[in-house]
Amino acid sequence: MKYDPDKHHRKSIRLKGFDYSSAGVYFVTICAKDRKCIFGKVQNGRMILNDLGEMVQYQWKEIPIHFQNVELDEFVVMPNHFHGILWLLDGSGNMTNPVGAKHSWQPTASKQINIARNASPLHPPNRPKGTKPGSLSAIIQNFTSITSRKINRIRKTPGEKMWQRNFYDRIVRNEKELYNLRNYIIDNPLKWENDEENPSNWKSE
Repeated sequence: MKYDPDKHHRKSIRLKGFDYSSAGVYFVTICAKDRKCIFGKVQNGRMILNDLGEMVQYQWKEIPIHFQNVELDEFVVMPNHFHGILWLLDGSGNMTNPVGAKHSWQPTASKQINIARNASPLHPPNRPKGTKPGSLSAIIQNFTSITSRKINRIRKTPGEKMWQRNFYDRIVRNEKELYNLRNYIIDNPLKWENDEENPSNWKSE
């Protein structure tokens, strides 16, 4: 069944008035345009990335090089969407939760990347007016812009949109929630058969 934006649209729960450039932990989901499965396939509970999926994964890992206030946690590229956890640090390199209390959470060790902290931040190309530099939206816009351009170059489809316009985000408020989201990401390929993003589960009414 063809993707129906009215039936399969994932709504954002972005908090009105919240400063998404403030230090915190954020869970994001980004979907391919029309939920097309262009990044690979799930086989025996494992995600098998194709060239486009490999490129998307590589560009995600590059984010901390361009945005010095970002650390990466668990993430996964799925056939038609992407899940990831981002840590936004404050100017001193510390992390506070969304209500301002300092805590001892740490990014998943396996996902930490050694980067040159003296690299200059890369601001998103063609950043929409009003998007705050270094904010979650600026980071995701940068990621989707770069990956779209590279995918179009590979597929020879200049200007074609590769991602849904909006992305889903969630502010991670405590360590238990972080633990659950990490497991959700890790287990995503195992549960693809019943995933609401799986086109085979889109039943017509």
